[in-house]
Formats: sequence, C-alpha cells, structure tokens
Amino acid sequence: MKEVFPILDQYCNYMLAVLGRSELTVTEYTYDLISFFSFWKRDKRMVPKDTPLEEIDITDITEKEINKITTDDLLVFLIFLSRERKLSTSSRARRIATLKSFFKYCHSKKHIIDQNPAYDLETPKKGKRQPKYLTLEQSTELLATAFEAPTESNERDFCILTLFLNCGMRLSELRGIDIDDIHDTTLTVIGKGNKERTIYLNDACLSAIDDWMVARNKYNIKAKASKALFVSKQGNRISDDMIQIVIKRLMAQAGIDTKVYSVHKLRHTAATLMYKYGHVDIRNLQQILGHSSVSTTQIYTHVDDEQLQEAINRNPLAKFDPDKKKR
Repeated sequence: MKEVFPILDQYCNYMLAVLGRSELTVTEYTYDLISFFSFWKRDKRMVPKDTPLEEIDITDITEKEINKITTDDLLVFLIFLSRERKLSTSSRARRIATLKSFFKYCHSKKHIIDQNPAYDLETPKKGKRQPKYLTLEQSTELLATAFEAPTESNERDFCILTLFLNCGMRLSELRGIDIDDIHDTTLTVIGKGNKERTIYLNDACLSAIDDWMVARNKYNIKAKASKALFVSKQGNRISDDMIQIVIKRLMAQAGIDTKVYSVHKLRHTAATLMYKYGHVDIRNLQQILGHSSVSTTQIYTHVDDEQLQEAINRNPLAKFDPDKKKR
C-alpha cells in the first residue's frame, strides 16, 4: 500500500485503537480513501488528467485540501465508480460508508473541517441476497475429503474445517485461537469489535482438536507461536492466506466450485445447517455467530424451494377433493 498523509494515518489508528475495527476493515477503508483522494487530485487537475490513479501521490494532502472538498466532489467520485469502474451496489455502498466515516472523524473528532461534505450522502439500496452455503451432502463430502487427505497436515486441516462447519466462526477468530482459550467443552474467541464470546464445542470438534494436538506435538514450533492452536509447517501461527489456501484445495478435491464458495461461505453453511437441521432458535444462533443485531442473523432463516413445497403440502386442506365432497 502506498504512503498516505498524516490525517489519514491518524484516522486508521483511531479505527483500530478506539473503535476496535479489524485490520482487514481498516485496510479496506484505507484503500477506499487512497482511491478517492487520488481521483480528487486528478479531477481538480492537480496532476495531469491521464495519470493512472495508482501513480498519484497523496502524501501532500493537508487540512487545507480536505477543507476544499465538497459534496459534489464526493458525488463525482461515486459516479466514476459506477460508470467507469462498474462497481456493484454493495461495493459503492462500502465506499460511501468509508467516506461518511472519514469525514465524520475530520469534522466531529479532529475538528479540522467546518462542514461534513459526506453528511447527506445516501447509501444505495441493496437487493437482499440469500447467503450461499454448502448443502449437508457437500459438507459431509468436504469433511471426508479433509479427513482422508494424504498430507502431513491433514489432522490440522480437518480440525480447521470441523471448527468452521460446526461453530460458524470467522476466519480471524479461528486464526487467533490459543490453546489456553480452550476450556473443557468451550472455546473463547475474539470477534468483531474486539468482543469476546464463548463457543461451545460438540463431540466432533473435541475429537478433531484432540487428534490435532497429538500431531501438533511433532511440529518444531517457534517460541512466538507456542500458544497458537494452529501452526504452519514452519512453526509459525498459521496465516489467513494459508487457511484460505487449505480450504480452497480441499473444496477443489471435493468437487466444490471454488469460484462460488470460500472460507466465509463455511460460516454461512454452519449457520444454515444449524437453523435448518438443528432447529436452533434465532436468538441462540445470533449468540453463536456473535452478531450484534438479530437482523443480521435473520439472513440465515431463508428456506429453500423444497421446504416451501413441503410446507404447502402439510396444509390440512391439501387433500381436499371437491368431487368426493359432492358424493
């Protein structure tokens, strides 16, 4: 990532330290703001108009420049994202959220601008999309593939997959697990906003963890990763990228389209299977997933066509035959 100006750097630190945003979220917001200020400099002819955005230096942005930015400037940028970059509604909505957050910080926290140009920006309405998830059969096949994989790390990889599919945890939560976080049949993880929550482990999870711990003892683990539950062959705490590579490999081996399904889809899968087959109450599912609002959890209460057909068939009037009634 290219260098940024001091106020943007301060904003990133505020997001991490005060608001407790994840590093991934802060990185995404930083990219969005780099993109905006690069576009703004080019649009205002502060650099040649044919300069690629990636080559524009924004380290010279000061409070004076930020005060010059208007709502129209933001709208021009959003039009550019829509027409030139062809960004989806959800992608543009995130850019708007970034702009509103940054300029609110400049106005309300730092008091370096008199008016907030992003105040009246409206977020585009997003069509509701049902989350993609693996079926029960696909999930079972994926677990079997991981268990039978002829690799040195199959106990680790099977354990990772088992926790994802049974507990519905996020990638960052799983990566950050320490051995000390496991207490009998519970596991403590740090979720979004640095919030701690307890996850209950079932027999499949406990068995997979036990098998992995035996295999883990054979690894030459570095001191800094001594507490990490999941480690790499090099003895470091396993990285987000490595987890994604492992899951993608196992999905491909199980015949699952890796262009459609990803690590995060395993969280969707766990939630859907718990709701669909485990008949988990929506409030309990909210607690399991670590959602701050039940409205977020409600996306998992979808039902498929088969369930809808079954519900119609269970109507007590489904067998009514007017011809028999006449006789």
